[in-house]
Formats: sequence, structure tokens, C-alpha cells
Amino acid sequence: MNAESQALTDAMTATPPPNLFTRTCSFIAKACLNIGVVGMVLLVIAVLYQVFGRYIMNDTPTWAETSAILLVLYVTMLGVAVGVHDAGHIGLESFLVLAPEWLRLKLEILIHALVLLFGVVMAWQCAILAASVAEYKLPTLGISEAVRYIPAVLAGGLIALFSFEHIVALVRGIEVEPAWH
Repeated sequence: MNAESQALTDAMTATPPPNLFTRTCSFIAKACLNIGVVGMVLLVIAVLYQVFGRYIMNDTPTWAETSAILLVLYVTMLGVAVGVHDAGHIGLESFLVLAPEWLRLKLEILIHALVLLFGVVMAWQCAILAASVAEYKLPTLGISEAVRYIPAVLAGGLIALFSFEHIVALVRGIEVEPAWH
């Protein structure tokens, strides 16, 4: 095989370059990962300040515990969304290995479609819940109770988006690049 036909064969078998949608999803996943890291640092600071205030100053800061709980919610929900993007969630891969190739693709698409549906329902229902408690205030922070449900709304939307990305990637025959790369 000469070099020209080898180059043509390589070009035909190469995976297609990521499109704008894939690059956007990758950017969002990496941003979520970075925000999650910042949230973890803030969480550690809030807990350390709470411990310092309670045991050293003998004056527990009231805002520290509520802030720490909110940070846990935000970090966890962003992490869940990134986990779906990186296909790090619990799946049925052990059963998919046993399936024939023609069925495996259909089952993978079905799994991602079900996860997408879960994300949409989660976002929708948590948005309803956030709206129902929006007028109430967190007493220690003086902000709306809805901030407790916003991370789940965001995560549900991101789960749906990233699941759709996986479906598109499966149809195109490409892999989704993990956010931590």
C-alpha cells in the first residue's frame, strides 16, 4: 500500500473532529469540575471556621453550618453532572459486554435516553419545589430557601444535556472525552 492510499485509509477510519456541541459540553463539564473544586475549598474553609468558632472562640458562627450544607449540595450536584458527562455513573456495562454488537449500541442509547429522561424530570420537579419555597428565607443567611433546590435543577438540566451528548456520540461513533483530561 502506498503512502497516498494509506493516508486516505487513515482519514476514513479516523474519528471525526469534535463539533461545536461536543466542545461546548466539554467546556461546561470542565467548568463544573473547576467550580466543584472551588466549592470544596470553600466548604473546607466554612467547616474549619465553624470548628474554630465553636471550640476556640466559644461563639459558633450561625452562617457557617448552613453555608457548608449549601456548598455540599452544589458540589455534589455538579459532581453528579460531570459523572454523567464522563460516563462515571453506575451502569449496566457488565451486561452490555455479553450482548451482541448490534444490540449493544441500541441498549447504550436506551440507557442514555433513560438517564436523559431522569435529568429532565429531576430538573422540572426541583424547579417546581424551588418555586414553592422561594418566598421563605433561610434564617441564618437571610436568602431564599430556593437556593437549596437550584443545584438539583442545574444538575438535572446538565444530566439531560450530557446524556444527549452521549447519544449523539454513539450515533456518530465517537467517544466523549472526560472532563478531567
